[in-house]
Amino acid sequence: MRPDERELDDEIRGHIALSVKERIEAGEDPVAARRAALAELGYLPAVHESMRRVWYGRWFDAAAALGREMRIGLRSLLRARGMAATVVVTLALGIGANAAIFSVVRGVLLRPLVNRGEDRLIYIRQSASGTGTENLTFSVQEINDIKARATTIGAFGDFSTVELTMTGDGEPHLLKAGVVGGSYFDVMGLRPVLGRLLNAGDDGQDAAGAVVLTHRYWTTSFNSDPSVIGRQIRLAGRAATIVGVLEPSVPYPADTEIIGNMVVSPHHLGATMNVERAHRMTELFGRLAPGASVEDARAELIAAHATMVKDHPEAYSTRADFRLSVTPLRDQITAPARTILLVLLAAAAVVFVIACSNVANLILARSVRREGELAIRAALGASRGALRRTLLAESLVLCGLGAILGVLLARPFVALVAAYAARFSVRALDVRVDATVLWVGAALAIAAAILLAFVPRLPLSDASGATAGSGLTGGNLRITPGTNRRLRLFATTQIAFSFVLLTGAGMLIAALIALQTTNAGFLTRQILAFDIPPFSLSSPASRPAQGAPEPPDLYGEAMANVGRLPGVDGVVGGIVVPWRDSGFWRPIQFAVEGYTPADGEENPYARSRSVGPGFFATLGIPVVAGREFTEADRIGSERLVMVSQSIAQRLFPNGLAVNRTLSVTSSLSTQGGVNSTPSRIVGVVADVDDENVDARTTMTIYQVYRTKGLPMRLFVRTAGDPQALVQPVTRVLRELSANQAVARPATLEDIRAEVLAPERLNAFVVSGFAGIALLIAVVGVSGVLAFSVSARMREFGVRLAIGSAPRQLLLRVLSEGASIVAIGIAAGVAAGYILAAAASSYFAAVELPGALPLIAAASVLGITAVAASLLPAARASRVDVLQALKAE
Repeated sequence: MRPDERELDDEIRGHIALSVKERIEAGEDPVAARRAALAELGYLPAVHESMRRVWYGRWFDAAAALGREMRIGLRSLLRARGMAATVVVTLALGIGANAAIFSVVRGVLLRPLVNRGEDRLIYIRQSASGTGTENLTFSVQEINDIKARATTIGAFGDFSTVELTMTGDGEPHLLKAGVVGGSYFDVMGLRPVLGRLLNAGDDGQDAAGAVVLTHRYWTTSFNSDPSVIGRQIRLAGRAATIVGVLEPSVPYPADTEIIGNMVVSPHHLGATMNVERAHRMTELFGRLAPGASVEDARAELIAAHATMVKDHPEAYSTRADFRLSVTPLRDQITAPARTILLVLLAAAAVVFVIACSNVANLILARSVRREGELAIRAALGASRGALRRTLLAESLVLCGLGAILGVLLARPFVALVAAYAARFSVRALDVRVDATVLWVGAALAIAAAILLAFVPRLPLSDASGATAGSGLTGGNLRITPGTNRRLRLFATTQIAFSFVLLTGAGMLIAALIALQTTNAGFLTRQILAFDIPPFSLSSPASRPAQGAPEPPDLYGEAMANVGRLPGVDGVVGGIVVPWRDSGFWRPIQFAVEGYTPADGEENPYARSRSVGPGFFATLGIPVVAGREFTEADRIGSERLVMVSQSIAQRLFPNGLAVNRTLSVTSSLSTQGGVNSTPSRIVGVVADVDDENVDARTTMTIYQVYRTKGLPMRLFVRTAGDPQALVQPVTRVLRELSANQAVARPATLEDIRAEVLAPERLNAFVVSGFAGIALLIAVVGVSGVLAFSVSARMREFGVRLAIGSAPRQLLLRVLSEGASIVAIGIAAGVAAGYILAAAASSYFAAVELPGALPLIAAASVLGITAVAASLLPAARASRVDVLQALKAE
């Protein structure tokens, strides 16, 4: 402060003191007196300016001092490049992983939706938990009943997912499409980027066909061409006009490519869609009315649904336990990814803890070597705050460099984690690197720097000026008991958390191996499956009129033509591709001649499937009683069915199920499946589970496929390369119709691998974290032992001098490493069970590990850590006695 500024400050203080004294003597409050004096004398701005100069000066001086310390620390660290590089890389792994995963968590779970008024949007779901159906869609009749009773919902939006063949734009191809009412886009709060969206004018069977392209489909298939508006396309043989392009948004409930009105879907124009109460294929959304809350809507809609179920007992089985739930749209969209992303975030946090523990060990070891330097600075008058600032400066340099490298590593890691999370939530497809990575990296770096600055113990000076606890004795390095405990504590922490990650990875790998080795009960590698749209086998000239049955000979013609191809050992059709079409067809309730349910029981439920003649022989599923369907069964008038072995064993313990009459009593859906006409059982087949990779005992009813306009799945069996048949099969089918779409060719083995991809990714990602944690932990244990050996050279020399064998020293150091690992594993078991028990109360999917993952994790960690202890142990056993004794 300059002299004139100091004089000004003295003058101000004098005037203020005099005025305040006079006012207090006059009876004013001291605080009020000071404020009044400042205002009266007119010195308030000057006082504030003086205070600002003081505070700014202090901050500037502190920042300048810290900057000087950081420059000194950088020069000091350059003399220890190996340690500094290890610290920077270790911190970069921890910071980069956490910054990347938090960016994805924010993008998927926290970032607002583009939907306007998203807090007013709800998802309405129906379930029939008694049949294992947790997400049962609605029929048109059910939606009308709910609308009639709802007052808390301002408007409803409906969405049905269908597959449509698109022609007129290159080769025919199958599109996943959404069919919506005119209110859908207004309810969902979405806008177009081109053209318009569907509205009330597009409703009704007499409206012109109109479609909206999703933004992703527009950019990938139409190259973001703005002239696409007004273009004519053909969907399932019907003309439609592209009227708009939707803004980028979450494609919920299905990742569709186009969204059209009901006119584009022949299925939606049929009477079944609009009349059958059990014809459930529509998702339902709502926008809350003004003043209504989610709780209000939930209570009202549940009551309305209960009334509807009561009014139509014939359509709602008591055993099925029909219920309705209401969920905010954001929660519904993010729910599938929430658990896995939080688990990943927890795994990344564990890696960060392990990294910080390892770095703390390195910093602590280095501080022991520097205790002489710090002691001298303390003896020369440096305060404890100044010494701690020195350590903080070095930590900031290390953590800052680690954060910079970590942010660079986070950029590709964000893309990797986003691609992984996209299998659980489509929101992850839009996650990009943003400023989140920077501020998360900076926050973690600062937190780590503060932690590491307070890890070392500062030296204390006694009255004589000698340092206590300096760790130096005549130039020989000595670890104090406190320092040794800290080193072991950090090493044990690394082992414990590494054990938790290794156990989790072991659980996932064991589950994946079990799934991959499960016997499906049918052939997988030799079966090639195709998706064939309905009516696609007929040529335009021979296409039946709306509502007329499919000509029966087209099915046989297609099968015969494909069956004559070289290398084809069998060909058959059905309506379900195992695993890929999981959950599409709803269970049915049935009764069988000769079986009477016990008192209080209802008729049993079973899955329903339509299959072609020779289906079981082609897929290698054994027929255990009776016979399989034949071509005569497909074109004959008698209704025939086959049942799974579990049905025969449950309903007829003596096995006499063949020739019994089976009748459907109710169904959760009338979309295909077994006909309601009473049918005769002609055969019993082995149980197969075409929905779950971990095959379970299932009750299934099969009827012969009659090509009723349902989507067909074509199965081709070959002893050669299945992929070599893709083009020949496609060519044969297009000879029947030039507009034939053939989609998603894949072997059943490939489909199983695709279904298992999320589990495989889970195991891979968690194993990656576990591998990083194991590497860091092993380095930490090895470093602790190496430092311990360095500090105990004289002790080892004395032991050798008095007759100890080198092997004893080797075993002594190895036992120290083993004890660290054992304590860490024990702590990891306790921590893991505590964390799993706590997490299981929030996430139903969390399970406690079994004995095998625990033993495997402990074995891997123990063997690896003890192996890493060999190098310092070998060094201890090779101590030169004379050099060790001279060092003292």
